Amino acid sequence: MLLVALLVSFLAFAGHASAATWYFLRYVPKSGQKFTSFSGDMVIPPLPKAGVYYLWPGLQPTDNTGVYQNVLDGRSGTWWIGSGWCCSNPNLPWGSGFNTYANEKVTFNNKLDSSGSTWTSTLTRQSTGQKVTDSFPLASKSFNQAIFAIELTSVNWDFGPLAFSNVVITSTGTDSSWCNTKPENYNGATVYSITGLSASVSGNTVTCRMDSVTLQRPA
Repeated sequence: MLLVALLVSFLAFAGHASAATWYFLRYVPKSGQKFTSFSGDMVIPPLPKAGVYYLWPGLQPTDNTGVYQNVLDGRSGTWWIGSGWCCSNPNLPWGSGFNTYANEKVTFNNKLDSSGSTWTSTLTRQSTGQKVTDSFPLASKSFNQAIFAIELTSVNWDFGPLAFSNVVITSTGTDSSWCNTKPENYNGATVYSITGLSASVSGNTVTCRMDSVTLQRPA
């Protein structure tokens, strides 16, 4: 089923009722497998003006009740990035974050702990070393969708490419075909490129590495 129909987006967290315009890539593993980590570097694009720009990597669970995200938010006119679970079931406070600026890199690292009870998100602003870490009790969620998203309301894609580098996604299981297969490109709406793709399996863990993932422009 389409994420745009089921995703409880950061838009709802922000209290906006207007429909968003979506551009996203999505990876889905085989049934029974779930994601256990998602990390990489986001290159911060220019912010043309204050507006409802939400740019994010994130994970969505099998029950489609929400999304666990690292959201780059342009509403104030200065980029701010923070992590959180949107938006209910469970109701959790949004995590901490910081301002960031065009051409900076922010490292995001989301990982399920060894007990399987808590997800921890760490964001690092590479230019200054500023770092924030937040934990989210999401043991009840089995994440089976890894997403690179652009979510826009009453604004256009006018900030140029959204680029990610050094991306690493891990899942349970031994089937790595989800990594080696092209991601879903919602409605064919995005021109994108992926470089340096590799998959490996060790024990019951699949590791998917991508040197770069770039959402280049609308199709």
